[in-house]
Amino acid sequence: MSFAAFTSALYVRQGSGDWTHVVLPRLIYLNTGVLLLSSITLEMARRAFMNSPELEASALRSSLRWLGITLALGLAFVAGQYFVWRELAAQGLYLATNSNSSFLYVLTGVHALHVLGGITGLLRLTVRMTRKQITLRRNSVTNTVIYWHFMGVLWLYLLLVISVRL
Repeated sequence: MSFAAFTSALYVRQGSGDWTHVVLPRLIYLNTGVLLLSSITLEMARRAFMNSPELEASALRSSLRWLGITLALGLAFVAGQYFVWRELAAQGLYLATNSNSSFLYVLTGVHALHVLGGITGLLRLTVRMTRKQITLRRNSVTNTVIYWHFMGVLWLYLLLVISVRL
């Protein structure tokens, strides 16, 4: 809901007439690929976990391997966003430079915080899967995967909004 409110505020603010467009750093598109790839690797982890009726050791290892790759990609996305912000700052665009740069920082920053929340969920899954007695419910895996995929879809939406409107 917060992203819908931000988008609405962006459209209202853009109508004020003093709007200048921001040139997005190319790195933002590479970050998009990294986040989408992380959804694929997480899906591989989910399938390895869900398709093993007795949670065989090999399926668990496969799931953990894919989870590790997903975590690395998620961290790479957040680090990439930091470097995008650094590129914007090098262009003289900061949070308070103008309205459109403010929206860019806020939209990407709040999304990065949500991705960090997803990384926390993935870490929790990883820790629980490494325990000798797995008391992990399949719903926990499914819900974490849904959240992560939603972050990917939300990012595509935000990228569309910031590339078209900012």
